[in-house]
Amino acid sequence: MRNIIFTGKGGVGKTSVAAATALKAADMGYKTLIMSTDPAHSLGDSLDIELGPSPVKVAENLWGQEVSVFGDLNLNWDVVREHFAHLMASRGIEGVYAEEMGVLPGMEELFSLSYIKRYNEEQKDFDLLVVDCAPTGETLRLLSLPETFGWFIKMIRNIEKYMVKPMIRPLSKKVKKLDDFVAPEEVYEKVDNLFSSTEGIIDLLADGTKTTMRLVMNPEKMVIKESMRALTYLNLYGITVDRITINRVMPDQSPDPYFQQWRNIQQKYIDQINSAFAPIPVAEVPLFNNEVVGLEMLRKVGEKVYGDENPLDIFFKEDPINITKISDGHYKVRVKLPFMESMGLEPKIMKLGDDLTIRIGDYQKIVALPIFLAGMESTGASFESGWLNIDFTKE
Repeated sequence: MRNIIFTGKGGVGKTSVAAATALKAADMGYKTLIMSTDPAHSLGDSLDIELGPSPVKVAENLWGQEVSVFGDLNLNWDVVREHFAHLMASRGIEGVYAEEMGVLPGMEELFSLSYIKRYNEEQKDFDLLVVDCAPTGETLRLLSLPETFGWFIKMIRNIEKYMVKPMIRPLSKKVKKLDDFVAPEEVYEKVDNLFSSTEGIIDLLADGTKTTMRLVMNPEKMVIKESMRALTYLNLYGITVDRITINRVMPDQSPDPYFQQWRNIQQKYIDQINSAFAPIPVAEVPLFNNEVVGLEMLRKVGEKVYGDENPLDIFFKEDPINITKISDGHYKVRVKLPFMESMGLEPKIMKLGDDLTIRIGDYQKIVALPIFLAGMESTGASFESGWLNIDFTKE
């Protein structure tokens, strides 16, 4: 199953480009599901059809889905919320405050990730999954959650297993109120289910043979800056960006001086995008004289983005994280971070056992080192031609 994930700054038209991609693939005969994980869903509006939390048939070979956060919480997290509400009530906190305490930050994104993994594991209904993600900031937060959440759940599980149960459960038989603080087994089962449903998702997203990310942007300074940050952080997580779409490009044949001036401004930024993001291929979509709503207009967008190309193709291949042998006993871990220096960021690197933690700004990636590197020591790092190089040598 092929996965194509679209993201971009809010308002650039990524939903339209994602929907156009899914429709073109469906028209070519691929059974395609397009799924929106953006809390502010606009996918149904773009397709001009009402969508729900389960796949709805939109056209021949095309289905659409808008992930329902509240439905997933009620279905997969009800027992945990009830336990937290019970705990809060025992401390005098009731009502909606008690209910909200049972929802951990980032859970909406985790449920969205679980759908991607689930459809890839089933691999029987669709050839292509197109994901219309939230704006770039939320997407990057989503990518950082599985490692953070998994670490948190393991810690809680170990505390509960080795400390809480042995100490409190015997006491709770004698002092009934203590049992209020010990979660029922089904609470931990729900927590484990959520963790297992997203475990390994980053590996799936970082598998460039199955999954690629596509950036959508407008030819504007702030949008370009955010896209540069996005590409840097996506590379940090090992995710391949194989295509960029510049949306809403003004036509250059207008005789009106006002539009000519705007076209000249846009052209300057288009040249900057082509230069800065090379060799990733870039497509342009014009500003149409009608709003992009419905299948007919989406087909026009798809033709501008792909022409005669197959949208399932991988248009650019590069492993953003790799290990290079320099000589016997000397290796480099290389991470492509093309705009790190221009962003004024300094990487923080820490090796603990066979884990290498790289932190850039507010995001970090844990790289599991192979056995032959785990026993070596890091001797320094350098930045060259857009690549962060971390040296490892034998002692």
